[in-house]
Amino acid sequence: MARKASIRDLRAGRVQGQRVLVRVDFNVPLDPDRRITDDTRIRAALPTIQYLVDRGARVILLSHLGRPKGKPEAKYSLAPVAARLAELLTAPVRFLGTTDTADAVRATRNMAAGSVLLLENTRFLPGEESNDPALARTLAALGDVFVNDAFGAAHRAHASTEGVAHVLRPAVAGFLMEKELTYLGQALAEPRRPFIAILGGAKISGKIDVIAQLLPKVDGMLIGGAMASTFFRAMGLGIGTSLVEPDRVDMAKDLLATGGPRLTLPHDALVAPALDQPSRAHAVPRDQIPPTEAMYDIGPRTAESYGRAIATAKTVIWNGPMGVFETPPFDAGTLAVARAMAAATATGTTTIVGGGDSAAAVTQAGLEGQMSHVSTGGGASLEFLEGKTLPGVAALDDAS
Repeated sequence: MARKASIRDLRAGRVQGQRVLVRVDFNVPLDPDRRITDDTRIRAALPTIQYLVDRGARVILLSHLGRPKGKPEAKYSLAPVAARLAELLTAPVRFLGTTDTADAVRATRNMAAGSVLLLENTRFLPGEESNDPALARTLAALGDVFVNDAFGAAHRAHASTEGVAHVLRPAVAGFLMEKELTYLGQALAEPRRPFIAILGGAKISGKIDVIAQLLPKVDGMLIGGAMASTFFRAMGLGIGTSLVEPDRVDMAKDLLATGGPRLTLPHDALVAPALDQPSRAHAVPRDQIPPTEAMYDIGPRTAESYGRAIATAKTVIWNGPMGVFETPPFDAGTLAVARAMAAATATGTTTIVGGGDSAAAVTQAGLEGQMSHVSTGGGASLEFLEGKTLPGVAALDDAS
């Protein structure tokens, strides 16, 4: 894919005093009292916003939050996000509870240079998710330049991510988008070797395209999570009451044949009679899972083995937890992988965490700052690794 233009490619005069419409991903978790419980995505957008503010732009922000089904819902308002953004930025931040109105356009024209305006949730608009061309034109009227910094939403062809980029030019990437594309793109196109992929999560069906895309490119692929059970079944092993996808067993057999020695499965498993009986957890070899118990994590031998493999790598991509990391002690495998990756980063390995649950696990372990890159886009990073075109990226200008 050709390199996309970024805000660093814009001339100073293209930004100063201009209305710069920035699509960010402020889809942050809120507690029942509508307090933000994790502001990672807001912080990730700060370099782009601050860069534009420092250059005298009038910065207009668009984002979605939750799934409000194309109509306003108070619990999905971006008002709490605006309050948090105002605490993090050195510039004045205003929130406007509308997006596609004459009031919104007027507000953008009345802004002072170096100020920030956050408009209301784009998913309150009925044409957003259908990528309605009329809505795209309406959104384009809010700015003079378009910047997409919402990698987490780049796999969606929505009016505020893809449609507006065809109407409002120049259309360029923000710093976060640029960083995501650089790390993921280079890992796939020109990885330093050995190149290892670690894939976990519940279902092989959710990762099948990633496995198929990465297997020919990697020097080793380490499998964890409940998807390992489907591979075990394909090998003829007993899996007790573990989660399995019976309709994917033949596919798992094909992947085992294709991957050969590059595809590594857990050597042992941490099992228990039920997830709500963690005190009864114990490790067993993979061919000795009791018929009345289930695998909820990789075992300690596997965690050590995977750690050694990570230590030998020069590039590591990780997507998906090794077990039910929300419930100790079934978080041990995931934490072991996170710590091994942090140690590898310190010795010069490029370590990339592909968003979603694995990113949450790294953050929970306090190791986010010890990875080369933690993606903000679970679904987007998966689709990128699958080799799919991301509409929100494809619509941006190519770098000259």
